[in-house]
Amino acid sequence: MSFVPTDPLGLDELLTPEDLAIRDTVRGWAADRVLPHIAEWYENGELPGIRELAKELGALGALGMSLQGYGCAGASAVQYGLACLELEAADSGIRSLVSVQGSLAMYAIWKYGSEEQKQRWLPGMAAGELIGCFGLTEPDVGSDPGAMRTYAKREGGDWVLNGRKMWITNGSVASVAVVWAQTDEGIRGFAVPTDTAGFSAPEIKHKWSLRASVTSELVMDDVRLPADAVLPGVRGLKGPLGCLSHARYGIVWGSMGAARASFEAALDYSKTREQFGRPIGGFQLTQAKLADMALELHKGILLAHHLGRRMDAGTLRPEQISFGKLNNVREAIEICRTARTILGANGISLEYPVMRHATNLESVLTYEGTVEMHQLVLGKALTGLDAFR
Repeated sequence: MSFVPTDPLGLDELLTPEDLAIRDTVRGWAADRVLPHIAEWYENGELPGIRELAKELGALGALGMSLQGYGCAGASAVQYGLACLELEAADSGIRSLVSVQGSLAMYAIWKYGSEEQKQRWLPGMAAGELIGCFGLTEPDVGSDPGAMRTYAKREGGDWVLNGRKMWITNGSVASVAVVWAQTDEGIRGFAVPTDTAGFSAPEIKHKWSLRASVTSELVMDDVRLPADAVLPGVRGLKGPLGCLSHARYGIVWGSMGAARASFEAALDYSKTREQFGRPIGGFQLTQAKLADMALELHKGILLAHHLGRRMDAGTLRPEQISFGKLNNVREAIEICRTARTILGANGISLEYPVMRHATNLESVLTYEGTVEMHQLVLGKALTGLDAFR
């Protein structure tokens, strides 16, 4: 059997025909609908036609992909991971659209919502006809969500919600916002229709990362909600943290998509760019870089696959997701930076994907758990000592 540079470990042999078909379908969609336009979208700081893209992703079965029922595809965790990898190989903003829709907003309603809430929101969200967002992070509260200031209080049979959320993907185009708030009963989640009086979602501009993505602030000024807006299935931080674990799993795969795109760009470039009379890929230092990049890329994909199998078996622990998120995003950034050195000055051009992926990954490194938080999660698991307090 010959050596395959794009699959040096033969990892495709771990995948079923259905896995491969889903991966190839998502890859084909991204190549047709995203890659021809993504440099322009990124340069302009916009994601035009997001609602149409969402409907197309819904038709692919990519929204709420691993959830059961309510129009969701019921795919395996590995299949969802493969989709995340292919979407982020196009751009992190596209994968974020899918992750926030499915792994955060839809998952919260699916896991913790009432049957009425599920029936109201999930079929339309699975089809991409309704877009959702997830409001947890606040302007002054990031890694310590227990200190959130957004508050909901009971008034008669209603809830009145006040507060701010920050850095919310999909916020300005969402039909429903899953918002987490302090209450007299502890932290609760609310399914908030975004056309409710007092709710607004101004878009955040002047980003230098995730530019082809809708990022917003959520503003809630005396938003009055009926009693049935609260998610009845959970109280406390375990609600939003459970959702974040599901989304972080997608990042473990997705970050390897950004890394793969950058590695492949560097590999192709090294075969055609000539210096000193021959392709730069023929020089020892360039080959050393390519070898190291390939090692980390395919180890990361193997790690993602292992975690996916554990999720499908029901044995995946949050600490293991932290292991994957910490390693794969960190290594993906390093792969992008090394790829940039191979491309030289061309590496900063939007004609190539490398710098775009590198800057996107700076956001991915921070959101849904910073490096430091995942290090402490693993530190606590390894030592049994809690360094968070």
